[in-house]
Amino acid sequence: MHQDSTTSLRLFRTAPNLLTLLRICMAPFLVVAILQSDFVLAFGLFVAAGLTDALDGALARILKQRSRLGQYLDPVADKLLLSTLFLVLMNKGLIPATVTVLVFGRDVGILLVAAILYAAVGRREFNPSLFGKANTLVQISAVAAVLLNQVVAVRWVAILRTGALDATIVLTVASGLHYAWTASHRVGSATSGNQAAK
Repeated sequence: MHQDSTTSLRLFRTAPNLLTLLRICMAPFLVVAILQSDFVLAFGLFVAAGLTDALDGALARILKQRSRLGQYLDPVADKLLLSTLFLVLMNKGLIPATVTVLVFGRDVGILLVAAILYAAVGRREFNPSLFGKANTLVQISAVAAVLLNQVVAVRWVAILRTGALDATIVLTVASGLHYAWTASHRVGSATSGNQAAK
């Protein structure tokens, strides 16, 4: 038991996981900065969070410190940060409610489907699809553009903001449908396999 606790603690102390935890810890400060309309600080913190996201993956590969904990923790940190920011920016009237509802609806739907898959076929690992990765990228771009638009009100930033939000709507729906199709295919394959085994 003591050895398991020591191993878990050592996993938390690896550089990639510490960077991921740092990104999670940044979320409350980002929220406060936005609520206080300090968009220069908010944009700076968001850029710093993005750098930790890039660095933790690079360090995991370079230092050979990839772990199952890191594989679960990294997407959780991304979703926690992005979902919180979409909600707060919607509250400030900077992101349309439609976009935020779609983002939250997709994430909740994926959680439900993942729970069903685990219950039905015992599947625990859900590798992100190309659509999912693209969706995360445009969500990050959308939040960055919205914050930057509050710092420097120039035309190209406003255009980038509009384009990123439109792309978020399209890819949120596309990635959600793709995930649902993939999940139903896996359940169908597993059901067929179980029937064949009988």
